[in-house]
Amino acid sequence: MLIKLNTPLEELMGVGPGLLSKLKKLGLGNVHDLLYHFPTRYEDWSEVVQISTLKPGDTNTIQATVKEINVRRAWKRRRMFIVEALLADSSGSIAAVWFNQTYIKNTLRPGVIANFSGKAALRKQNIYLSNPVYEVVGRENENVIEYGESQPTIKANTKHTARLVPIYPETKGLTSRGLRYLIQPTLEELEPQEDFLPTDVLTQNDFPELDAALRAIHFPQFLEEARKARNRFSFEELFLMQLKVLGDKLALAREKTNSIKPDAKTLKEVTARLPFQLTPSQGTSLKEIIDDLSKDRPMNRLLQGDVGSGKTVIAGIAAYLTATQGLQIAFMAPTEILARQHYATLKKLFPEFKRGLGLILSKETRVYYGDELETEFKKAQFVANVATGQVAIAVGTHALIEKGVVFDNLGLVIVDEQHRFGVKQRAALIKSNRDGVIPHFLSMSATPIPRTLMMTIFGDLDLSIISELPSGRKNIISKIVAPENRAKAYAFIRGQVRKGRQGFVVCPRIDSEVSDSENKMASKWDEVKAVKDEYNKLKHHVFPDLRVGMIHGKLKTAEKAMVMKNFTEGQLDLIVSTSVVEVGVDIPNATIMIIEDADRFGLAQIYQLRGRVGRGEHQSFCFLFTESQSETILKRLRAVLTAKNGFELAEMDLELRGPGEFLGSEQSGMPDIAMRGLQHPTLVKNARAAAEKLLAEDPSLERHPLLRSKVDDLAVLLHLE
Repeated sequence: MLIKLNTPLEELMGVGPGLLSKLKKLGLGNVHDLLYHFPTRYEDWSEVVQISTLKPGDTNTIQATVKEINVRRAWKRRRMFIVEALLADSSGSIAAVWFNQTYIKNTLRPGVIANFSGKAALRKQNIYLSNPVYEVVGRENENVIEYGESQPTIKANTKHTARLVPIYPETKGLTSRGLRYLIQPTLEELEPQEDFLPTDVLTQNDFPELDAALRAIHFPQFLEEARKARNRFSFEELFLMQLKVLGDKLALAREKTNSIKPDAKTLKEVTARLPFQLTPSQGTSLKEIIDDLSKDRPMNRLLQGDVGSGKTVIAGIAAYLTATQGLQIAFMAPTEILARQHYATLKKLFPEFKRGLGLILSKETRVYYGDELETEFKKAQFVANVATGQVAIAVGTHALIEKGVVFDNLGLVIVDEQHRFGVKQRAALIKSNRDGVIPHFLSMSATPIPRTLMMTIFGDLDLSIISELPSGRKNIISKIVAPENRAKAYAFIRGQVRKGRQGFVVCPRIDSEVSDSENKMASKWDEVKAVKDEYNKLKHHVFPDLRVGMIHGKLKTAEKAMVMKNFTEGQLDLIVSTSVVEVGVDIPNATIMIIEDADRFGLAQIYQLRGRVGRGEHQSFCFLFTESQSETILKRLRAVLTAKNGFELAEMDLELRGPGEFLGSEQSGMPDIAMRGLQHPTLVKNARAAAEKLLAEDPSLERHPLLRSKVDDLAVLLHLE
């Protein structure tokens, strides 16, 4: 009976409760999971050579007969057992040695013929095989021997030797060898698979069909065969994603929404009241947004710009213009710090706004009515005011989508750092609109998003870019600080504070206790700088003469608000923090950014943190502290000093650290192979082109039902975040 992809693993021969629990640790529950648990690399043991040709350091396969095998206890380490075997072929003999694997003696009995793959080592002028992988292929006098040009060989369908051998992600008690034992017979008994990729897509990209690709990625004859199979699987996930986002874009274009057409006089008055002139790209972005708002189909746009480039101003103008048309706006931020910052910015930009500018956080709600009139409300009353339209612009965190929050006539949704929110949160805002009309959607991001991610993950969004900083901004002077220069850096910082400036000290973690997840995440994590420890060191030992504060995610909301208030008002000189200050902190007087253990942060995150300073008239500085001597790490950090812009750094981060730096692998819902595929621009470009072509011919995928089913499955997966 043939095996199906949805067959539970416990139904496979040889899978008992013990093995099943280990498979589940790898996230494998059925045959599909098992066969899509792809190798991370391959050991090339395909060349079978004679014993007489082996040299120290060679990694090859020999086929030999076991002549002797013995087990002895190591005389210096009594708990270690050494297995030694004498192996021979027609050209000579060699010893093989294994440590603490006494069971081998039961398999490799004298007379057994096996392949042995591994590295040849030298001991006391004698060559031996150190811990070779073995695979039994027969016994003396029981097999027909084919004599080749150089040696006798027994032809066998091998899994572990004499071929390209797949190496998989493993778990305790389940090695790649065990996975190969399970995967090979499963592939042989798998029912034929109908390929959901169209034939012309396969042909155009030179991809193997599904059945062939599954076999080639696990047990390839050549590396090129494995490469093509891997590319095919990366492509198919990217292709499905492109079909999903482009399909969403087409579907959204068919929806109807409120057309928001502010008159030219109102727009002119709003921009004239600004305390500065919009930059050219700010003006262009605003025009693109207003053009979208004026249409009767929902806007779906991403406003991209460097830290401090003025995205909030443009979003604020869009919100104000929408409010003048009698509609409501939801302005959502990922942190309370950022939500407060946006609320304060909007009050400053539009001091005469009387239709109700509200702030809703987990434990705080307030409404500004213009002319410096501001009132605190209980949450229930605030929610009631939103439902009746008395709050025109509601700024907040996830509190905006809590159960019971309903908008009377939501016309525009603005989400900052949009990649931190998922489809689920966006959908919740849309559902909260009482009149049932889909609102316009504007997202903002200061995190430079690489082109491949923009085309794939955010492919349903139109893009506006603010490409320059406001006039008068000075370039931030950035330095990498080695341990021996720490004291000099501290002296410089003290000098800046004495001139009236302020600064941030950012650490990778909150305290010195190491959790299990942190232990798994990084080596020597216990040596990484922690906020609490650094705060105590700076406050009591390094800068006892300065006013030092501390903020991190575990503080209560009121405590965080008080620390930020004190810092904003100049009552603190330095603030020690985690990356919670990465977004949403705008302190023009802050000119110093210290990033401790900078090598623990991604380049894009360092870029974001550096953007917290340099927002005023004074010269700003960013110090990257690192204990690392690794040239690779130092080269990566030097890129922060030399990169022309954030996009350049983002592309480097994508190449060095992968898409998880931007999305979070677990949160994205994307399979690992698709995440890795995002690092290959040509693959992404080809997937995009193929999806556009197919949707132009078959917009609803009615002629491709299997493919449509796969896209629907992906949509469900992404909604489960």
